[in-house]
Amino acid sequence: MHPRKSMIAALLSSALAAGALAATAGLGSAQAADAATTASPGGVRIAYYDQWSVYGNAFYPKHLDTRGIASKLDVLNYSFGNIHPTNLTCFQANKAAGDDNNPNAGDGAGDSYADYQKSFSAADSVDGVADKWDQPIVGVFNQFKELKAKYPHLKINISLGGWTYSKYFSDAAKTDASRKKLVSSCIDQYIKGDLPVEGGFGGPGTAAGIFDGIDIDWEYPGSNGGHLGNHYSADDKQNFTLLLAEFRKQLDAYGAANGGKKYMLTAAMPAGQDKIKYIETDKIGQYLDYANIMTYDMHGAWDGDGPTYHQSPLYSGANDPTDVIAPGQEKYSVDAAIDSWIDGNPAYGIAGGFPANKLTLGYEFYYRGWKGVPAGTANGLAQTATGGSNARPLSQQAGIAHYKELGGIVDNPATTFWDDQAKSSYFYKDGEFFTGLNQKSIQERVNYGKQRGLGGAMMYSLLGLDEKATLLGQINDALGGTTVPPTTPPTTPPTTPPTTPPTTPPTTPPTTPPTSGCGTVPAYVAGTVYNTGNEVAHNGRKYKAKWWTQNEAPGTTGEWGVWQDLGAC
Repeated sequence: MHPRKSMIAALLSSALAAGALAATAGLGSAQAADAATTASPGGVRIAYYDQWSVYGNAFYPKHLDTRGIASKLDVLNYSFGNIHPTNLTCFQANKAAGDDNNPNAGDGAGDSYADYQKSFSAADSVDGVADKWDQPIVGVFNQFKELKAKYPHLKINISLGGWTYSKYFSDAAKTDASRKKLVSSCIDQYIKGDLPVEGGFGGPGTAAGIFDGIDIDWEYPGSNGGHLGNHYSADDKQNFTLLLAEFRKQLDAYGAANGGKKYMLTAAMPAGQDKIKYIETDKIGQYLDYANIMTYDMHGAWDGDGPTYHQSPLYSGANDPTDVIAPGQEKYSVDAAIDSWIDGNPAYGIAGGFPANKLTLGYEFYYRGWKGVPAGTANGLAQTATGGSNARPLSQQAGIAHYKELGGIVDNPATTFWDDQAKSSYFYKDGEFFTGLNQKSIQERVNYGKQRGLGGAMMYSLLGLDEKATLLGQINDALGGTTVPPTTPPTTPPTTPPTTPPTTPPTTPPTTPPTSGCGTVPAYVAGTVYNTGNEVAHNGRKYKAKWWTQNEAPGTTGEWGVWQDLGAC
């Protein structure tokens, strides 16, 4: 899979911002009792929120609430954390990443300012209250805390690596000692919340409770297909598995020592067989909650003058004009990627064997494009070009555009076309050809995922959405729809009865209280507020609430939901 070319330099309006756009991002869901998703099987919804969103685009965590985004997600991945070039640990820094063509672009870079030093006004804050100078932390981290208070179902992961910050994964994963050191440092910083004091904010435990897990976005183990200058080794294939095992081990140990909380471990994974072959697909599933397959960025303006083709074809049809990955091998497609993960690919030495229900399909919220494309016989498809499409005001990079920058083109019948072989949409206007998602291609991808028994959807990145979050809404609806309204548990139960009691009794008052069949354990009653530790009986089984809940019926919230199954009555 061709990597996504970094566009952050143009997006950042402040030298304090850091990181870079993932080559092909993605991540995970909860393996958690307290860090659980409410998603139905096959319907998990995972999306990325980029660190640099708070700058030129002014896309704040508040907008995840006001635009209805948080209610449609199970897991939010915050991208990206970095690995220190000499210490090989998680760290915080206030240093912008360099130019993408620089092999040292990510060395020592980070954005602690965005993370926990940037103050938000009342108008820009999730809870409508302005940050104060004497808070332990401010920034995106504190906004996430406010968002989770409003959406208790939403789980947030820190995503490590990405396109620019994957350089030192190979070094950190090399030995048992280096793996233990990296993992413990990441848990200290993001799970325990021990932040270095910078700008008057931070300190031990100041970010505790914000992150529910860790997402690994190593691009890519064992491969020279990552960012210029990335370190890689033939040993990466085994060491990646060992690194995931160490993350799982330490996360489980920390959770067991702190109330039995289970933390998520997810990973963004490649879709190209030329990169999957360096991963032990048959071994890593036992450690991960989800592997988020980056099923996009298969073609783009880096292909030069073309021919133009889809960045995320569901299938590679006979009309696919692009070169094969290697002589005699398959061309890039979503189907070829999923086949490799589940069934394997002997020609590449890919074992397969990854659990289908732990795989999520990637959905991109941006478009790849070319300019100087003749209409040809298929409205720009499989035609030559003169370069990347014209830069747009927000993406500010030739060859790429956000959904919100293509208004009037996507799903306009005059400019939207369908490739029935690839089961993909494309868009053509005034010599520009764009490839990406619309409602029809989303439905095809969701149908495919359900047919293969996959876990759900991973979306990169929320920054590309329009104000109506159109693409997210279409994915959500196609998956079956979910609505989790904001919830604020009562802080103080009422102590004073109503001044005017009802004078008319219900027409048919209950004559017998509901029986549970579980002895003294009361039956579950819809609408009742249950607090941590409350036990109920429902459908012949006993359950215990792990946190505050209302209208979440026992047995429907999944293994990692609010209700702990105590067994049959």
